[in-house]
Parts: sequence; structure tokens; C-alpha cells
Amino acid sequence: MPSKPKYKIIDNVLTEEEFQKIETFLTGANIAWYFQKDIAKKNETTDDFYFTHMFYKDYETRSNNISLLQPILNILNPKALIRIKANLYPNLGKMIVNGIHTDYPFKHNGALFYINTNNGHTILEDGTKIQSKKNRLLLFDSSKKHRSTHCTDQMMRININFNYF
Repeated sequence: MPSKPKYKIIDNVLTEEEFQKIETFLTGANIAWYFQKDIAKKNETTDDFYFTHMFYKDYETRSNNISLLQPILNILNPKALIRIKANLYPNLGKMIVNGIHTDYPFKHNGALFYINTNNGHTILEDGTKIQSKKNRLLLFDSSKKHRSTHCTDQMMRININFNYF
């Protein structure tokens, strides 16, 4: 008997209008992106980096634009939020596979919402590669090991990471 996949992919999860509002904000000039030198592990010595925009963390809203994410939250229907953050991985001229990690060391739900189509991907613990495709939602257990990549065919790779119960 084949084993049940440990993840779920929903393509074209939002309407075009809902998606455009989120994409416009994340790729526009009015978002504050914050430099992060550690992608997978604190104090990791690497040449790669990324930028984040925190929507929600530590029981409080961190972005005035969190309401843009309501259509995704309606789909996830969380009982409680842990964190919501957008990730921007710049094109560094080569395919970089970031370190393996878990988002939190306790059982919880994870979702990645992809903003743009590119040759970057998410690699799950079993080696499954999930391609970055715009308006795609990946549901998975982010307390299990996984890793991210940068991309080489677009200026950047953007996704939104949801951690919740």
C-alpha cells in the first residue's frame, strides 16, 4: 500500500485579484524588507543571505498589511498563529541550497505561499522538491526538516511562511 504524501499542494489557491494584492505589496516600493545573514541556523557562516518581512510573531501583529493575508488565513483556518513572515531570496548568480532546518522544535502546521514562479524550490526531509510557482500553497509539517533555495532565473524568489496550530 503506497504511503500517504506528507504534504499537500494547492495551485491557483487565490483568485487573481486576491493574489495580485499580495504580489503588488511584496514586490512594490512600500514594503520594509529586513536583511538576515542566517537562513537556516544562527551564526551559520555562509556567503548567502535573504530578507524578511514579519507579519506576525510572538503573539502580535508586526505588519500593518497583515489583512492582505486574510484569504490565505481563511483557507488555513488556524486555531492559533505562531509566525507569519515573507522571505525574499535574492538571485546571487548561482543556485544556493540553504541549510536543513525545522521552523520550530515542536509539532505544528506549516504552509508556504509562493509569490513568483522561478527555478528555486523547497526541499522536504525525504528529498521531495516543491517547485516555486506563483499562487501555489504548500501545506506540510514544518517541524520536520526541510530546506530552501535561492533561484537563478529571476531577480528574486519570494514566499510567505505560515506557522500555526
